[in-house]
Amino acid sequence: MIRKKEDCRIEERFEMRGGSGTVRIAHMFETGKEIRSRNRLCARLILEPGCSIGSHRHEDEEELFVIMRGRAEIDDNGKISQVSSGDAVLTGGGESHAIRNIGDETLEVVAVISKFPE
Repeated sequence: MIRKKEDCRIEERFEMRGGSGTVRIAHMFETGKEIRSRNRLCARLILEPGCSIGSHRHEDEEELFVIMRGRAEIDDNGKISQVSSGDAVLTGGGESHAIRNIGDETLEVVAVISKFPE
C-alpha cells in the first residue's frame, strides 16, 4: 500500500499533552484499519518553531521518534538533549518524554507507537 503525503489525514491538537502551540498530525496509515499489527500510531508530527508536546508517559507500549527535519529539545525521562535530522528517540515501559521545536524551521518527526505483546 502506498500513501502519498498529500493524502494523509491531518489532525490538529492545540497544546498537546500540555505543550505549546498547535501540533499537526499527518496519519500515514490508520491503525486498526490499514495497519493490523499492535500499533496505535503511525504518523508524521509537524511542529512549527516554538511548538511542543508536553511530557507524558508510555505504559505498556513504546514510542519511536525519528527526526526527519529540523531541531528539537527532547526531555527523555528527565534527561534534556538536543536532536536533529537523522536522530532517533525510543521511549517506553513507563518512561516519559516531551519534545519542543527549538529551530527556525518546521520540525517533522515520524512517530510510531507500538503496544507491548500481551
